[in-house]
Amino acid sequence: MGKLNYIEDFKAWEEEFIFFHPIKVRFSETDMFGHLNNTVPFTYYEEARIEFFKSKGFMQDWVKRDNETIPVVADLQCDFLSQVFFDEEIKIYVKAASIGHSSVDLHYMGKKADGSICFAGRGTMVQISKKTGKGVPWTEDMKELLRSKVKVRA
Repeated sequence: MGKLNYIEDFKAWEEEFIFFHPIKVRFSETDMFGHLNNTVPFTYYEEARIEFFKSKGFMQDWVKRDNETIPVVADLQCDFLSQVFFDEEIKIYVKAASIGHSSVDLHYMGKKADGSICFAGRGTMVQISKKTGKGVPWTEDMKELLRSKVKVRA
């Protein structure tokens, strides 16, 4: 595996993940060659990211009709490390790698049942105002929750 530009020390990076969301690969997510279609990990990232933000209490506020802020994806990337096939069970890990003024760089790791990593990725999320489209700063409480290493899934 080549070096991924957003990971300094791969082993240390892997060990920092706590939160994960389980996924089972559906037949419809595979391509004509029988392996996971290359667009699907982005959907997995979205599902795991939503669960991650729910675990922090953010999604519950963002989806309220009268809430001023929403999260948007600024960029997203995936690096494929090994093939994934129909019916495999994968854990999609999510962590906040760095927190900006109104953004957070999330890192993702897809791990198979045997413990091998099948894909890794990262993406920037920005909290914006629904009215202006401009970034809205994280509160100190939100930053603390994003930094929190409390295990929320077994």
